[in-house]
Amino acid sequence: MRISTLTFQNNAIDQMDQLEAALAKTQSELASGKRIQEAADDPAGMAQVNQLNVELSASRQYVTNQNVASANLTLEEQALSDATNVLQSARDLAVQANNASLSAAQRQDIATQLQQQLQQLVAIGNRTDSNGNYLFSGYAAGTQPFTQTGNAVSYVGSDGVRQIEISANQRISGGDTGDSVFMDIPAGNGTFVTSAAAGNTGTGSIDPGTVVNASQWVPDQYTIAFTSATQYRITDDTTGQPVALGTDGSGNPVYTASFTSGDTIAFRGIEVTVNGAPASGDQFTVAPAGKASAFATLSSLITTLNSTTLSSAQIASQIGTAIAQIDGAISHLGVASASVGARLNAVTAAQSSEQSAQTQLQASVSQVSDLDYAAAVTQLNTQEVALQAAQQSYASLARLSLFNYLQG
Repeated sequence: MRISTLTFQNNAIDQMDQLEAALAKTQSELASGKRIQEAADDPAGMAQVNQLNVELSASRQYVTNQNVASANLTLEEQALSDATNVLQSARDLAVQANNASLSAAQRQDIATQLQQQLQQLVAIGNRTDSNGNYLFSGYAAGTQPFTQTGNAVSYVGSDGVRQIEISANQRISGGDTGDSVFMDIPAGNGTFVTSAAAGNTGTGSIDPGTVVNASQWVPDQYTIAFTSATQYRITDDTTGQPVALGTDGSGNPVYTASFTSGDTIAFRGIEVTVNGAPASGDQFTVAPAGKASAFATLSSLITTLNSTTLSSAQIASQIGTAIAQIDGAISHLGVASASVGARLNAVTAAQSSEQSAQTQLQASVSQVSDLDYAAAVTQLNTQEVALQAAQQSYASLARLSLFNYLQG
């Protein structure tokens, strides 16, 4: 078999090129620490790495979402705490104002302080995060949720809240709407509200009342009418029928009861107390509790304390109602705060879970794609020796020719 000089040279150069390419690949693997540089190196391994990287990217996004949720909920938790403190301070002022010995000027001074607290409460409701997004606007994060005109406060934010995906199978509310936190609060004691008629001429005042047996409560509107200073009747305004207050010796219903200041008036599972001396014809109303925002409660209290026409009894009744509603608002904020705390705990648990997941995913990627340095260094040395031998043998053989042989 005859091999031409050109064929010999081409074959030798091809072999050295292959050795140099293998050596360069090994050097690249050592530099990057990865044995899989491209899909051709290990198609199955590359597919596995790609899938693991997709899962790792999703996990990192969950962590980003968790951080956003945690930051927003922490800000909301602080806002709720501050709002609770404002309402507690307002309650203290309301209790202070519920003193018949105070003059009109002193009550107006308290109203001025309450005015400042109303503004503080609005400012808390309009707080933003570090990006300028409003905490309590729901979806409309760029819209200021509360607007104030005089003492009237309105909510103009969204009714929906953005849901944040903190894991593959868990979403949480990233906040709460201002409507649900500050506006949607049961009035009165949460079950019913009491009030004194504007035309009352006596000194009787009614407290917010309590629920004794919820199963007996019928949510109609009722009027407690004093037929004299010592007797009263109760009418169910919804049905127009009198309410039985007991029975006589023959078992017949009794619709009129005697009254002494401070007596508890009980009917249909509730109790209210009337203090003072109602005059004949005075009336008090008991009605199902609707909704009263925390802002409206303070605004109503301010109006009451600034009034120069209300009687002492009417002022006492209205202050008592305001105190009950402030208590309800504080309780409502407590429920909202507990919900925020539960969501923060869920985020913390999800963060721990995702950190563990990322560690496992990164270990799996490393196991599939990372380089065995010891084996690679040994391979590099072997490839270097092979390349040097090929280069030396080529240089030696390239110097041989027929003339060298003849001269010998």
